[in-house]
Amino acid sequence: QVQLVESGGGLVQAGGSLRLSCAASGRTFSRYVLGWFRRAPGKEREFVATISWNGANQYYADSVKGRFTISRDNAKKTVYLQMNSLKPEDTAVYYCAAGSPPGVRSSEYDYWGQGTQVTVSS
Repeated sequence: QVQLVESGGGLVQAGGSLRLSCAASGRTFSRYVLGWFRRAPGKEREFVATISWNGANQYYADSVKGRFTISRDNAKKTVYLQMNSLKPEDTAVYYCAAGSPPGVRSSEYDYWGQGTQVTVSS
């Protein structure tokens, strides 16, 4: 069992940066693939980034590649999403998730946080 709590969201101007954190509880955190997803108003939840259990491999959605960086610290049981060069279209509720196989579909993840709001003004 893993419980996830996101933080770090807020309001930022276009071109700015934010770093999201997701703190986990549970003894098996290091075994899980971790991902970030987002849901914009009126849209379905979409994949943002994922990272392997040891942090060696990351995969990004094309829309954020080169601007966002996912990382994890297994000792701190935390996954991060560094977001640079933010755009208004990045406005969404951001969710972290934990699962076993690597994947880009939300159905592949077993545990979810409650989400944190990111708003990018133009």
